Amino acid sequence: MTQPRLTDRPALDRARLRAERRSDGMADFLHRAIATELEERLELVNRSFTAPAVVSGYPRLWTELVPGAKQVADTEILDLVPGAHDLLIHALALHWADDPVGQLVQARHALKPDGLFLAALFGGETLCELRYAMAAAEVAELGGLSPRIAPMADIRAIGSLMQRAGFALPVADSLPLTVSYETPFHLMRDLRAMGESNVLADRHRSPAPRRLFQRAAESYTESHAGSDGRIPATFEILLLTGWAPAASQPKPLRPGSATTRLADALGTQEFKLPKDPDDIPD
Repeated sequence: MTQPRLTDRPALDRARLRAERRSDGMADFLHRAIATELEERLELVNRSFTAPAVVSGYPRLWTELVPGAKQVADTEILDLVPGAHDLLIHALALHWADDPVGQLVQARHALKPDGLFLAALFGGETLCELRYAMAAAEVAELGGLSPRIAPMADIRAIGSLMQRAGFALPVADSLPLTVSYETPFHLMRDLRAMGESNVLADRHRSPAPRRLFQRAAESYTESHAGSDGRIPATFEILLLTGWAPAASQPKPLRPGSATTRLADALGTQEFKLPKDPDDIPD
């Protein structure tokens, strides 16, 4: 069965290239914030990694952020050798993958036993304010909705994907970031400077009328502007951690194999419930 396409890949490549070549510089602050967060998490692991790799859409940027790591483009088939790395970072690109499970499986296969996988991607609350403002404006101005902002992963769903991909000890957590902008148009300009413009495969190809964005900006401002007139933009960063399976890792106990009662550990008295629910006291 053919994998449905989420992303117009040539359009994504062009958007990223334009962002990197902007005269005023790429808006890379989210990448840098994520790199700092991942570095702090690696310090907690307290392990030395000698063969790291980074999957991203911006290899030049991540060469600076993770010196010495192999840089890999986030293409459908990742340029990774099985069992070659003890650390693999998937850096703010997984939300554009047509087959996220395939990306995760390839990452796991590229790890040595007990190798560490870290990923950062946009979560479901990302740009929620802009999403609602654009939807309201489209209904009012055009009489319907069209794909304009990519669907983002739910934290529970992405945690399940980690398990499906075969990672041991998978963990998914959320890092919400709120960025303040002068106007919604400043936010839209920053999204282009991030390379995160609309590159959905099912997007409308004809230019949208200017009044649509003007109405969306008015709705955004009316609903969310603070006392200083600035508007907030939510970026929910989902952070994933998992390990390539290894014999040395802790294993869950078999059900019924416990040798100590919970009541004894807590210092409390255990009462057995009656088999008939009607006999349970009020």
